[in-house]
Amino acid sequence: MRAHLAKLFDPTFFRFILVGLVNTAVGYGVMFGLYNLTPLNTWGSRGQWIASAANYIVGSIVSFFLNKHFTFRNQERGAGVVLRFVLNITVCWLLAYGLAQPIMARLLAETALSEQLKGNLTLLAGSGLFVILNYGGQRWFAFRSR
Repeated sequence: MRAHLAKLFDPTFFRFILVGLVNTAVGYGVMFGLYNLTPLNTWGSRGQWIASAANYIVGSIVSFFLNKHFTFRNQERGAGVVLRFVLNITVCWLLAYGLAQPIMARLLAETALSEQLKGNLTLLAGSGLFVILNYGGQRWFAFRSR
């Protein structure tokens, strides 16, 4: 068990976390900026999907280059690595927000929180789920060692 944990929490994991901090600052700036500074916060779950999509489009570009070269030190060239990365991001995003929205709607249903705050909390929960799914997807699928 200890060997499995050591393999999971190796230097690659810590480089992923470092890149994630940079990527999160960029992506959250886009997502929360769009959601809170534009009318998207009045559009219900559609506004959340649009704001989170903008986050992942911008953040994914940053993430691809930093994780490919710095985190996973992947030397592969060509469309294959890009397509695996895009597929990973898309699946993780759909799963994370597809799960976060009904879970958070149920958890926050009886609260006196504003709809905007509920939306922000839902975006945050979806982001957390995404990080967990995305690490595994990038490590063992998008940038796997050949």
